[in-house]
Amino acid sequence: MLQWIIHIVLDAVVLLIAAKFLSKVHLNGFKSALIVALIIGVLSFLLSWLLTAVLNIATLGIFYFLGLGFITRVVAYAIVIEIADKLTSDFKTEGFLPSLWLAILIAIVGAIVDALLF
Repeated sequence: MLQWIIHIVLDAVVLLIAAKFLSKVHLNGFKSALIVALIIGVLSFLLSWLLTAVLNIATLGIFYFLGLGFITRVVAYAIVIEIADKLTSDFKTEGFLPSLWLAILIAIVGAIVDALLF
């Protein structure tokens, strides 16, 4: 439970920092970032496995067999971010590419935190 809370808070911080540096990502404050991070976390838990499976089937598993399965997971996470964008009014991404960059940033920070803390 503590690990999940740490990830939500760090995802919110990453979203805030990304909103400052990426001109096509808009976010209204830390409270909104926490809510969006919570939505992304729940959607990721519920949908990410399904989206990853669909993407693996659609690409005939080429990334999986090449050892690049993380690419389909990052794309699935970007789709989850796009869904979170549609569910909230305080968070907007203009296009899919900013969502992809957010997914990459969140994945990198999450991997670093997992390596350092857990």
